[in-house]
Amino acid sequence: MCFSGVMGISKGSVWSVRFSSIALCAWVHGDPRKVVYPTDSSGQFCGQKDTINENKTILFYFNILKCASPIVLINLQCPTTQLCVSKCPDRFATYIDMQGSYRHNKSYWEYYRQFCKPGFNKPWKSVAQVIRDEDCPSMIIPSRPFLKRCFPDFSTKNGILTVANQTTFKDGRGKTRNVTDLREAANGINNVLDARSVGMKIFEDYASSWHWILIGLFIAMIVSLLFLVLLRFTAGVLFWIFILGVIGIIGYGIWHCYWEYDHLQGTPGSDLTIYDIGFQTDFRVYLQLRQTWLAFMIILCIVEVFIILMLIFLRNRIRIAIALLQEGSRAIGYIMSTLFYPIITFVLIAICISYWAVTAVFLSTSGEPVYKVMANQTLCKYANLTCDPETFNTTNVTKLCVGAQCTFAFYGGESFYHKYIFIFQLSNAFVFLWLVNFAIALGQCTLAGAFASYYWAFRKPADIPPCPLFSSFGRAIRYHTGSLAFGSLILAIVQLIRIILEYLDHKLKGTQNSFTRFLLCCLKCCFWCLEKFIKFINRNAYIMIAIYGKNFCTSAKEAFFLLMRNVVRVAVLDKVTDFLLFLGKLLVAGGVGVLAFFFFTHRIPVFTQETPTLNYYWVPLLTVIIGSYLIAHGFFSVYAMCVDTLFLCFCEDLERNDGSTAKPYYMSASLHRILGKKELSPKKAMG
Repeated sequence: MCFSGVMGISKGSVWSVRFSSIALCAWVHGDPRKVVYPTDSSGQFCGQKDTINENKTILFYFNILKCASPIVLINLQCPTTQLCVSKCPDRFATYIDMQGSYRHNKSYWEYYRQFCKPGFNKPWKSVAQVIRDEDCPSMIIPSRPFLKRCFPDFSTKNGILTVANQTTFKDGRGKTRNVTDLREAANGINNVLDARSVGMKIFEDYASSWHWILIGLFIAMIVSLLFLVLLRFTAGVLFWIFILGVIGIIGYGIWHCYWEYDHLQGTPGSDLTIYDIGFQTDFRVYLQLRQTWLAFMIILCIVEVFIILMLIFLRNRIRIAIALLQEGSRAIGYIMSTLFYPIITFVLIAICISYWAVTAVFLSTSGEPVYKVMANQTLCKYANLTCDPETFNTTNVTKLCVGAQCTFAFYGGESFYHKYIFIFQLSNAFVFLWLVNFAIALGQCTLAGAFASYYWAFRKPADIPPCPLFSSFGRAIRYHTGSLAFGSLILAIVQLIRIILEYLDHKLKGTQNSFTRFLLCCLKCCFWCLEKFIKFINRNAYIMIAIYGKNFCTSAKEAFFLLMRNVVRVAVLDKVTDFLLFLGKLLVAGGVGVLAFFFFTHRIPVFTQETPTLNYYWVPLLTVIIGSYLIAHGFFSVYAMCVDTLFLCFCEDLERNDGSTAKPYYMSASLHRILGKKELSPKKAMG
């Protein structure tokens, strides 16, 4: 049994052992070849080494027209014999025509027999018996391999669907069919083939422009670093430019509303109220009313006054927020290695994703072959029932249902392990969320410890300990693993509940129960808010853990109450930081994106000869823009963590110290001047 080793293990490690057991069971029972290779009607893999199908890598359907049957939705398998072949047919032919030509030229049979069951060599057998026993396909059509399966070779000629330039074909049963029937059986395959063509062109574009893409991403990295350096000197300027710009735009809006209100005076119908005209689908009607513009003007005036009052009453807190942003730039300047820590987080998350993906594939392929009765007679009572291919011929099924066969249907099982595959997949997803959150928490705690060592250095940078990032990483691994794992566990549980709610919402999307949909919507909203709140609490708890080394619950409680005692400062700092970093991301991604656009569209004369010829110039362009944004996000996430850490240290510094000689502040001189407190001690001032 897979879980026999769980008993007798301490409670602290029982969950990790259970999750490891799930992965172990998946790796033992799973077989990824079930995903990679197609399976024939005998349950054998096409192309599997050391088997009769070693050189037969493509799956061939005897009668692809049956793939349009509704039974496909029941069994998830096309109800026709499937055979592994070395190549797909390249011509139209029927078994009847082959028999007629066999008497004069046996080469027809030699070509046709490769699409018959292995060992069948009776070309003289009657057509009715061959079709009944499904020894050979009644017809073959020109096909080409796609996803290692033979599909009709569709093409469009003058807007008409054809196969090998023909619009009709013989089905081998005396009927002439239209190729649209094949199109219906292979529904959507033509679009997929077109998508493959587009995919090949995209691959070609990447192959010819990958080095230019790397250059663009390198430029994005340099620009991100420069922005963080400039932010030390321009944080205040950028913020006040933004605020004045918003005030100016709102002021223009007030003037425009007044102009429209005054311009409509005397216009017939403009003095009507919104209540008089009621609800109108054409909202332009409301713009012809003076009351509408008066309402807009009043709303904008209220917003303008609110912003101005906020600036007046919160000016000191805004100055503190800007000073903390500038202090963050100084801290990063002294500990430059922190800018490259996101690479470690990226590697850890990549490992987590790989672990989850491999385990999920093994779990999804853990089933055993399940065989079902496939009968040509629609009234056969044994149709779709499970069967054993080894004993099938000894049963009465073949007598009661002439031509019935026991063919492979899908992978599954009836054991305890196979019944709970879905639960194991859910557990695997939970482990994935837990590990990813732990990797992120480890990064946050490591960075917080490094930046806290900067803040609590009395003389900066002389008192900053050597290798602060490496030391903080060692402390987080050695002393704080349990706290980080516990915080990650809480967040992973909430995220898993959100995934389950999304799954239920998807399943119940077609229901007419309005109350159920409303309840699910409310639950999704509540858990979304809960996830955001827990992320906020965890982030600040990890900072307190890095500073004081206390457990998660104590650190979360102290961080929460510390933030609540400085709630206004928190709100101001959060908004100022979010704006500046968002502006930085847009500047980096937008600036590099514009440069890439001019380059890949041959609009830079100096690089016209070096610019590669592309099928779609937007392929490398989007890659550069998205990659630049992610690079900027990685650098700025370090900056945001630095500012948050310095802010909590700043609040702690204010509560623990008073600026006297006995209890001097650890904050920088610029922050101290903004507070308007008494001067620093001489020793501090010299630092």
